[in-house]
Amino acid sequence: MLTYGEALQALAERGRFGIRLGLGRTRALLRELGHPEHEFRGALIGGTNGKGSVVALVGSALRAAGLRAGETPKPHLVSYRERLQIGGRPIDAATFARLTETVLPIADRVARRLGEPTEFELLTAMIFRWFADESVDLAVVEVGLGGRLDATHAWDGGVATITNVDLDHMDRLGPTVTAIAREKAAIIVRGDRAVTGATGDGLGVIRRRARRVGVALVEVAPAPLLGLDRDGISVELPGLGATRVGLRGRHQAANVAVADATLDALAAAGIAAVPAAARRRGYADARWPGRLEIVTADGRDIVLDGAHNPAGAAALATALDDLRPYLAGGRGDRDLEAPLTLVVASMADKDIDGVIRALVRAASVRGGTVICTALDLARALPADALAGRWSQVAAVAAAGAGLRIVAEADSDTALDRALGEAHGPVVVCGSLYLVGRARARLVDDPLLRDPEEPPIR
Repeated sequence: MLTYGEALQALAERGRFGIRLGLGRTRALLRELGHPEHEFRGALIGGTNGKGSVVALVGSALRAAGLRAGETPKPHLVSYRERLQIGGRPIDAATFARLTETVLPIADRVARRLGEPTEFELLTAMIFRWFADESVDLAVVEVGLGGRLDATHAWDGGVATITNVDLDHMDRLGPTVTAIAREKAAIIVRGDRAVTGATGDGLGVIRRRARRVGVALVEVAPAPLLGLDRDGISVELPGLGATRVGLRGRHQAANVAVADATLDALAAAGIAAVPAAARRRGYADARWPGRLEIVTADGRDIVLDGAHNPAGAAALATALDDLRPYLAGGRGDRDLEAPLTLVVASMADKDIDGVIRALVRAASVRGGTVICTALDLARALPADALAGRWSQVAAVAAAGAGLRIVAEADSDTALDRALGEAHGPVVVCGSLYLVGRARARLVDDPLLRDPEEPPIR
């Protein structure tokens, strides 16, 4: 029997095969596992931004209604086990190891015919096998990359949701919104019920796809925003009226509208019915770690947000200006004159200049300090290179914005420096890997404590 550590190592080794879009290997894995994906229905959630928020909102409402839903948040922040959840709780280490041990020999057989399955393809097969073993009431599955050829698309739950379409992963999905929308729209298949919050060129592509496969498409606009504060927002929803949402940022008005329409679609498809009271309770209780999450250390508020593309960075910039009056700078001090300190990292293949241009539009960022760092990952942009981009782009986009920009190669040292030197709130952003590193240090979640195993000799 594999230990949890050995299971993680075995999956990590599959990472050498990289990202290889296509459904053949995943379908072969699932066939060998007895087609677990046929044993439950639910919603497949795609889109550029907001997928995780919609999964969190829908999942919270389903729990409030007493339903056991399988969920697939991604990527993980602290423990790999976060990627497999039922009822909001991550899989236990022993079950994770058992599933890994089950799928590895199957992967070897598939490899001889179709090539080596990737880490994500193995994980997807494990997730569906676990959901079937646990007899979940339904699943809410987040698409990994794109849609048409993503491993999750080997499953059709009956409801297809596309939050929005923007520029991201252009090297794999295409150089335009239209091209990217085609990839995402492909999760809508004949017999589905479909929901989208997309606009513009992306919406046109999604409409055409829905017509082509004979699926009625529900298009939703952001819910009217009634107010916001430190702990969330209030919106107006059809049939619910004024509704509290426990996720921060005015952009969540769009995500909760998509989530509510997704619940309507699940009910119309005969999959799950969530009454109004459970929706209200679920939306208010919803949490999405590492996404505009506020944690406090020594009286200072630290905002964790993984915004890694221009659209996500624009939402963060707006949210920082909205939240600034509620953020403590240290010892409980809410002096609005105290500047923000940003700790930022980025993968080299991201639109770094677009992210910077979006962030420097925030009034609360100007006059602050930006500590550029990097993670020990092959794709990571070195800290000094990131600092160079910040200096150049900020100078053009906002006349420098009065920013002090420094490079700190080690991410732990960068976090220590921010927490030790900052006179105001700290924002950790730009990379979910960095956010996960910070969260592991700042938040002790008993559910995410992985077993300690003796070193391999």
